[in-house]
Amino acid sequence: MKRGGRKSNKASNQLSDEENTIDDKKMKIPDEESIRDIPSADWGNLIPEIVLHIFQHLPLLDRAHASQVCRRWNQVFHMPELWRCFEFELNQPATSYLKATHPELIKQIIKRHSNHLQYVSFKVDSSKESAEAACDILSQLVNCSLKTLGLISTARPSFMDLPKIDDTPVDDPSLKVLVANNSDTLKLLKMSSCPHVSPAGILCVADQCHGLRELALNYHLLSDDLLLALSSEKHVRLEHLRIDVVSENPGQTHFHKIEKSSWDAFIKHSPKVNLVMYFFLYEEEFDPFFRYETPVTHLYFGRSVSKEVLGRVGMTCPRLVELVVCANGLRPLDEELICIAEHCKNLSAVGLGECEVSCSAFVEFVKMCGGRLSQLSIMEEVLIPDQKYSLEQIHWEVSKHLGRVWFPDMMPTW
Repeated sequence: MKRGGRKSNKASNQLSDEENTIDDKKMKIPDEESIRDIPSADWGNLIPEIVLHIFQHLPLLDRAHASQVCRRWNQVFHMPELWRCFEFELNQPATSYLKATHPELIKQIIKRHSNHLQYVSFKVDSSKESAEAACDILSQLVNCSLKTLGLISTARPSFMDLPKIDDTPVDDPSLKVLVANNSDTLKLLKMSSCPHVSPAGILCVADQCHGLRELALNYHLLSDDLLLALSSEKHVRLEHLRIDVVSENPGQTHFHKIEKSSWDAFIKHSPKVNLVMYFFLYEEEFDPFFRYETPVTHLYFGRSVSKEVLGRVGMTCPRLVELVVCANGLRPLDEELICIAEHCKNLSAVGLGECEVSCSAFVEFVKMCGGRLSQLSIMEEVLIPDQKYSLEQIHWEVSKHLGRVWFPDMMPTW
């Protein structure tokens, strides 16, 4: 180390005092007159790409107001890139808390940008006026090259509970006309809670949209004819089929049965498809389901599901990848989980909510599934201590079989 490399403490203190004095001078707070002399940012000279990015995050009405700031911002407002993705909100003030898209803006958008729209969704409340407006707009989007079309009801009861609107069902003629003009481009169709769409309308989509990769619909629209249409040689292999099985009135909703031969044809044509089913049923409404082999891959039970139904799942769902059970009765699901582990060889994600499972059965389930369980979200209250394992011991045993550290969840992550 070189001699004389250090300053004396006195010299260092003097230097520090000088630096602090200099910093104080630099950090002098300007007075009001000085602030007024600072030039303001010229927002009108922002490059179009930045303005476009800002506009994409604005609600439509705010976007329209911003377009009136200056000529350059108005030019960005009409750039095709801004109108590729659009969500129409069609609600009546008396029936919905959501703010509807202004009718004049809708007319302007369709007039100027119908050929730019690619990703379109309609959010509609339960009023007749909103449904009629949705039909009218659908019939005008004939020049679009749509890749995604979503028809969503934001209200309960949904459109399906209302009397049919005379001469304005969404699928005839509006949806059919639109589909006919987008048969080569439409890849994603979301119709899980869509009003007044008939099975025939969905079948029309399947027959004409040969590029369709993802379909989301309510179970009442699912049919043997639809599955067979999706299985035809001319149709591409579907990547995702999402089905909502929802009951609004306990004991009063009738669910039809899909034939096993239809499922078999569908899976033969699209062997890698993800079949996602969301069940929101009451116990007595599960009778038509899981009576024979069903090719479901992702299964979610949003309401209480019985031991019997979960037992049938284990025996009839060999393709199952993910299982979420939000609620069950007070009878332990030991045998059902073991059955699922034994027969569902692809199972890799499990979530259990208000259920009961003995610690020993849960350890055995994890042991049978092994390291393929990439997601395991179990509420702490689910696990019931027994003679073999306590709650303090179980996380070590489960972690050992998973090959990673695991703890029960206070709240499920799903």
